[in-house]
Amino acid sequence: MSKVIFERPRYLCDKVTHYCAGCTHGTAHRLVAEAIEHFGVGEKAVAVAPAGCSVMLYKYFDVDSVEAPHGRALAVGTGIKRARPDLFVFTYQGDGDLASIGLCETMHAANRGEGITVIYVNNAVYGMTGGQMAPTTLLGQRTTTTPAGRKHDNEGHPLKMAEMMATLEGVLYSERVALYDPKQIRRARKAIFHAFEVQTKHNGFGFVEVLSACPTNLHLSPVQSQKWVENEMCAAFPLGLYKDVTAKPPELPAATPEAEVNGVSQGTCHAV
Repeated sequence: MSKVIFERPRYLCDKVTHYCAGCTHGTAHRLVAEAIEHFGVGEKAVAVAPAGCSVMLYKYFDVDSVEAPHGRALAVGTGIKRARPDLFVFTYQGDGDLASIGLCETMHAANRGEGITVIYVNNAVYGMTGGQMAPTTLLGQRTTTTPAGRKHDNEGHPLKMAEMMATLEGVLYSERVALYDPKQIRRARKAIFHAFEVQTKHNGFGFVEVLSACPTNLHLSPVQSQKWVENEMCAAFPLGLYKDVTAKPPELPAATPEAEVNGVSQGTCHAV
C-alpha cells in the first residue's frame, strides 16, 4: 500500500498561481494554510489582501477573503475584527504595500494592538508594478527608479519593520524569517504558527516578516536569487525574534533571608 508523504493543506486551493518562477510566495502560502488547518480557524478565517503580488490571494486560499485598496489592508482588517471579534483575521502584504503607502495604517493598527495576524513578505522591491524602489530596497540595489543604486543620502536607509514593530506596546510578537533553504522554511513555519497562536489565545497583534526573492526584478535565476536573500538581504535585515511578550518570563530565584529587610526583597550591589 502506498504511503502519502506530501499532502496539500485543507485550505490551500489546487490552483496554478500567477507568481513568477522562483518566487517563494507559494512556500509562504503553504505555511499559512498549514497554520489555518492546525488551529482549526478555517471556517472563521478572513484573509485581507491589498494591491500587489498578493492581489489574487482569494484564488489560493479556501477561506473568506477581502480585497483592500493599496496599503489599506490593516485598516480593512481592523474594521472586520472590530465588527466581528469572533473571526480570525490575517493580512498578507508586501513591502511596497505595508511599509510604504500603508505605513500609517500599519503603525497605528500595531500600536493599538488590534487582534490581527500580519504576514509581511519583504522582497526589497515593488514586485508587481515594475520593479521600483521600495522602502526596503537595499543600499546600492538597482531598481527602475534607482538605476545607479539606492543611496542613503538621497533615498534614505531601508526600513526595518520587524524592529519597528517591536518598539510598539500594542505588538505582542514580532519576528523576521526567511525561506531560502529547508532549515529557514521550518523556522518560518514555527514563526507563522506562533503568530496565529498570538491571535487565537491572546487576541493580540502578531507580526512575521518573511524575506523573499523576486527573481524577475533582481534579474537573477531562482537559485541565484535565493543566494541573494541569504547573503545580501539577511545582512541588511538580520533574522531573529524581536519581541514576544507571550513567552513565559524566567523564574526569579527566591530571596534569601539575608536579602530581605522588613519583608521587602533587596537587590545586591556589586562594586565594578
